[in-house]
Amino acid sequence: MKKVISLYLLLVCLYQPLSGQILKVFDPFEKKGKIEIPFEYENDLLVVKVVFNGIFPLKFIFDTGAEHTILTRREITDLLAVNYRRKFTLYGADLTTPLTAYLATGISMEVGNLLVNHQNMLVLEEDYLNFDEFNGIDVHGILGADMFRRFVVTINYPRRTIQLTPANKFKPPKKNWEQYPIEIHRSKPYLNVPISTPGQDIMVATKLLVDSGSSLPLIIYPETVAGLTIPENTIPAELGLGLGGYLEGVIGRVGKMEIGQTQLIDVVTSFQSLSISLDSNALNNRNGIIGNKTLEHFHIIIDYINDVFYLKPLNKRKPPKFQFDKSGLFIVAGGKNVNKFKIASVVPNSPGEEAGLQKGDDIMAINGFPLSLSRLSAIQRKFRKKEGKVFKITYKRDGQRYKTEIILKKLI
Repeated sequence: MKKVISLYLLLVCLYQPLSGQILKVFDPFEKKGKIEIPFEYENDLLVVKVVFNGIFPLKFIFDTGAEHTILTRREITDLLAVNYRRKFTLYGADLTTPLTAYLATGISMEVGNLLVNHQNMLVLEEDYLNFDEFNGIDVHGILGADMFRRFVVTINYPRRTIQLTPANKFKPPKKNWEQYPIEIHRSKPYLNVPISTPGQDIMVATKLLVDSGSSLPLIIYPETVAGLTIPENTIPAELGLGLGGYLEGVIGRVGKMEIGQTQLIDVVTSFQSLSISLDSNALNNRNGIIGNKTLEHFHIIIDYINDVFYLKPLNKRKPPKFQFDKSGLFIVAGGKNVNKFKIASVVPNSPGEEAGLQKGDDIMAINGFPLSLSRLSAIQRKFRKKEGKVFKITYKRDGQRYKTEIILKKLI
């Protein structure tokens, strides 16, 4: 079974919304009161540097799809003797698995030139998300909307920057920008997006969460959208990693998706079936999620105060192409430096299976180059190259080294 891991947080908590005094301090040397936060685009996630309680340099994912800020490494707050006010039971990605978290108060967080004092956050009892293994990056938590919802947020993917502007200093862009109403519910943005099934011209309206915490292009809950059917050409998949488990479904492509005046073709889409017992209100009646692999083709601005979404395509003349893995291998990272790579699963009848590779094999080298200095994202990019591309794989099984070849082919 193919596993494509995306950070995609589905969180249902038995508590009232977190509250706390938040002090925002702007650097006086910043022009016009704007703050610019650089990010690293790691495995299609926005990773920002955070100084935690004035001591620890950490990395958090900037996540418009998360309401609250979350620390996944409890050992950090334990070491600092941070006060835990309450203990909570959370329900994970399957909405049935009980998990444990704690409310930590009085936290100081410095992100770029933004200093936030007296911040409340959730601290997970265990690292349920395992960012390092499944995304190949060392990340310590999620920066949720409670940190930035009082600003107008501009995400510039090419420049790798997030700009925060106070609402009273924001001037709406004019030239070449499109403007659309957006719904803000529990500090999370939702956009109406027409989508069609492959081979059909009828566009179906969908309500999608704009989620910079998802590395996938698009997730659809098919049973919530009348008139939008799952395409014939799909592969079974574990679509994403949420708190407490995987999200299962299939991966295929939608025919068309319209974001503003931009039409996207053959978008790689994860189709996730929801539990029939799930109350749709828990998801704010949404039909799916737009993730970074779609958002990265635009400049975007989210005006949380006025419920307005602005966007500008990076290239109007050349529609983006959505590439998908052509090896059939799902590889995870491990080791102290997150630079050891193991096959977690192989798609049946895929190039990986035809090459004789199996679950549990350690990938040692590609085309003769050792992977000790590689990143998981770089390996994944290799396997999205053109059909027919040949890679020589050196791998280890039961302590023995072997060599084989993979010839990439289109799977969806």
